[in-house]
Amino acid sequence: MDDLLLLIHRIPYPPNKGDKIRSYHLLKHLARHYKVHLATFVDDADDWQHLPRVQALCASSHFARLDPTMARVRSLGALLANRSLSLDYYRDKGLRDWVASTMAANKIDRILVFSSPMAQYAEPYPQARRVVDFCDVDSDKWRQYAAQKSWPMSMLYAHEARQLLRYERKVALDSAAALFVSAPEAALFRQLAPESAERTGFFNNGVDTDYFTPHADYPNPFIAGQQALVFCGAMDYWPNVDAVTWFAREIFPAVLARHPAAQFVIVGARPSPDVLQLAALPGVTVTGTVPDVRPYVAHAALCVAPLRIARGIQNKVLEALSMAKTVVVSPQALEGIAAEPGRDLLLAADAPQFVAAIGQALDAPRADMGRAARHAVETQYGWSSNLAPVVSLLEQMSVESA
Repeated sequence: MDDLLLLIHRIPYPPNKGDKIRSYHLLKHLARHYKVHLATFVDDADDWQHLPRVQALCASSHFARLDPTMARVRSLGALLANRSLSLDYYRDKGLRDWVASTMAANKIDRILVFSSPMAQYAEPYPQARRVVDFCDVDSDKWRQYAAQKSWPMSMLYAHEARQLLRYERKVALDSAAALFVSAPEAALFRQLAPESAERTGFFNNGVDTDYFTPHADYPNPFIAGQQALVFCGAMDYWPNVDAVTWFAREIFPAVLARHPAAQFVIVGARPSPDVLQLAALPGVTVTGTVPDVRPYVAHAALCVAPLRIARGIQNKVLEALSMAKTVVVSPQALEGIAAEPGRDLLLAADAPQFVAAIGQALDAPRADMGRAARHAVETQYGWSSNLAPVVSLLEQMSVESA
């Protein structure tokens, strides 16, 4: 087997949390084809316990400790240097030295970069064939943040949007292929970086349908008679905070007035102070970290994804669809997902539409929608088939197959 250097910004485990879902399955798939040398960061103390599982997939590995608070302080220096804060956030001498020694000790002529800030560690090795998985157009996420925030944060986010896009364009131009999580993300990047349009493609996320299945027996975490409307996600991530705040304050009161048994249940680790305050509202529950989100999804009356700021694929939506749940989504949460509104899920563009769609789903539950949702995931979101183009791109210089 040939050697491959894999650069990932966060340890790719556990495989059921946020961006770790994609990176874990990518690592697992690549390990079947290459001797993988992995360099990554660990930014959560709880993640150190997972090192043996990740190491078992690798020929060699390096895990750099990252303190988020110190990294944020360090990244502020990028403002004066007129460069992306994300690059300084993920800058680490130990990781850079390990990459250098690993490249020197092994015949490595392929590099897979997962997220743009990690591309800085591949820059010294232009002789290696490089494929970058941007996942999302992160610079556009910062642009959206800037539009939503007031000064001085709007200025900071606008700076990062400009500088990160400049770096994303450079990375794409220096790579054999620039990949994204969906067709809309790839199309957006082609508009922002037309010089790399021909090498820009995508591969869809997948879903572990055996894990996220409606056919298992899950304990019921809700009180008998409750109609739980469930949102799952990392609750220190601002787009999620914005989504649940908007839903709890602008949408749920009207739902609760018509359906007194309704309960808005916010499921996710590290709830921010703004999220914790929502628990004081009538009918709102904030769980914090739970050992398994599946019981909450399985016993929900329906799942909601009222995101107003989003980039890429929303795994929370795919997982709920895989568990045959009725899901009410915003257009932003639906973007890039191959599901048909009205058949596989319900679409709501504003607060009145959310209230109407939720009322419809609670008054007349549709088992056929759950079955259609599960079928859509089973037929279009298999990890093995979706990841196949990545290896092809590492073996050739064309993005046509993506």
